[in-house]
Amino acid sequence: MEAFVLVLTIFLLSLFVGFEVITKVPPLLHTPLMSGANAISGITLVGTLVTSGQQLTTFTTILGFIAVAMATANVVGGFLLTHRMLGMFRRKD
Repeated sequence: MEAFVLVLTIFLLSLFVGFEVITKVPPLLHTPLMSGANAISGITLVGTLVTSGQQLTTFTTILGFIAVAMATANVVGGFLLTHRMLGMFRRKD
């Protein structure tokens, strides 16, 4: 029970710190921030592929598949959003 409380406390603190950091980012820096987030999501995708490929139990394989699907959606959505944001800076003919 103590370990759960510790992990929950760390999770809640990281949520608070993440929210505070992201809300302080000016709009001009959102595109580079998204690119960095996409790189981190790509690392997450590789990690989920490695861990789900071990097939320890059926439950872990299912969780691994869900993690791969979510990380893939995050990477693809992030790149689409970054592409759209960069399109706002193009010259209009």
